[in-house]
Amino acid sequence: MNTLISQSAAWAALKTHQQYLATVHLRDLFALDNQRFERFSVETCGLLLDYSKNRLTQETLTLLQQLAQAAQLSEWIRQLFQGDPINNTEERAALHIALRNRSNLPIRVAGQDVMPQVNAVLAKMHQFSDSIREGEWRGYTGKPIKSIVNIGIGGSDLGPAMVTRALKAYHHPRLRAYFVSNVDGTHLGETLAELDPETTLFIVSSKTFTTQETLLNANSARTWLINQLGNDKAVAKHFVAVSTAQQKVTEFGIDPTNMFEFWDWVGGRYSLWSAIGLPIVIMIGMDNFAALLAGAHDLDNHFATAPWERNLPVLMGLIEIWYSSFFGATSQAVLPYDYTLELFPAYLQQLAMESLGKRVTRSGNTVNYPTAPIIWGTLGNNGQHAFYQLLHQGTHLIPTDFIIAIESQYNELGHQNAVLSNVLAQSHALMKGRNAEETRLALNQIGIAAEKVNQQLPHRVFPGNQPSNLLVYHQLTPKILGTLIAAYEHKVFVESVCWGINPFDQWGVELGKQVANLLLPELTQEQSSYGYDGSTDSLLNYIKTHRLAS
Repeated sequence: MNTLISQSAAWAALKTHQQYLATVHLRDLFALDNQRFERFSVETCGLLLDYSKNRLTQETLTLLQQLAQAAQLSEWIRQLFQGDPINNTEERAALHIALRNRSNLPIRVAGQDVMPQVNAVLAKMHQFSDSIREGEWRGYTGKPIKSIVNIGIGGSDLGPAMVTRALKAYHHPRLRAYFVSNVDGTHLGETLAELDPETTLFIVSSKTFTTQETLLNANSARTWLINQLGNDKAVAKHFVAVSTAQQKVTEFGIDPTNMFEFWDWVGGRYSLWSAIGLPIVIMIGMDNFAALLAGAHDLDNHFATAPWERNLPVLMGLIEIWYSSFFGATSQAVLPYDYTLELFPAYLQQLAMESLGKRVTRSGNTVNYPTAPIIWGTLGNNGQHAFYQLLHQGTHLIPTDFIIAIESQYNELGHQNAVLSNVLAQSHALMKGRNAEETRLALNQIGIAAEKVNQQLPHRVFPGNQPSNLLVYHQLTPKILGTLIAAYEHKVFVESVCWGINPFDQWGVELGKQVANLLLPELTQEQSSYGYDGSTDSLLNYIKTHRLAS
């Protein structure tokens, strides 16, 4: 589509419709329709999406689906699943769905079925992870591995770290997992301080084996290991690589037979399903990793085949477009009330904002609408004592996703009932609020003196009308986690199609990296004039002067 979607009749109809709904309170929508939950919820693949607490009606959904039709969403879904090069700026397919294709039906890129390659890497991961878990793989001094350290950044870190943390209840009892990503030496230094070099395995994850942060950490870890064990031959027994750069991997000292491959049609933030997921497989075992893949595959099938009005990721994507493009909401809160998902909001930040933070369409036209809300959040119960004040009585419209397990991974009924009561209370209170009359009655009931009620009243009123989704599942198993992640992946894709942007490139990441590579040698050179800008040049001199003085 060469014209902006904002020029379509569907967009104009939604703008007109929003002017009506902007004056309607959610509590009134519920008063008018006591069947909203039945009308505005969908259950599939073990996930329940309750979207009834949103500022929408059936007409809203119809108009949003017309927008998706104008953007040719069905055609884009077809192209995604058949391996077309929909990443147009890099001329690549985006086939993360092939990585979890449990049906094993052919999926082709440039006419070649990629499933034999995918299955071969999965088999290699299976064999290797079993050798670690069963104690057959021995370190340089003959001891079995106890600690797994993943060295990566971005998609090579966030996905595996999030999943490994979420599925901690499924970990092998002997093994411990660590994730090093930050180029600040404190991160690696604090991690190494906890490790025994004789029982530690490092996984270096870098497609090109040139990523600055990853290679700096990997080389420092390599030096530490050699210093501790006294021989550079130890590297081959304590390092493996997830990469495509065999020569560079070999030069590092890693046996190329211990290099795990992935492909250019696997984007970093979509790569946990690939060999990038090796630390996950080692920690939870191949059977559980296969269940993770199966959950995602089930959701893939749902996304590809379900009608839009019952399609969970389509609904999630269209609802976010509704708030971002028509209500002017600039952020989206993600609040898991499941402690295992403590890293999930951070994972979604990369998935959504690296995918959707674009200012031009696929054809290069500058958009005239926002394309990515700011994603933020934390564990829900903790957030109640931090930023929920802003949600309830602040000035921002902040749509919220609450994520909730009926049962936790640990059978503590009293604790889980407290969790459930809190999340249901928050979603209810954000929707309904408490008006002046209700607040006055509440203050009278707790015995506040009449002369103080009027003074207190404006501070105790809750406007409500804050929209939210509830995503509910029985318990966070590997399969359910796979389903949940895939739902958000496809939600992002829906938004990208409707906004007309390419969600699979990330050119905005590159400029800062390129400048950093220029600045790095400047920090060790003696000149005092650099030609960047007045601030940067002065900061370079300030840092070097104070470093010499210390």
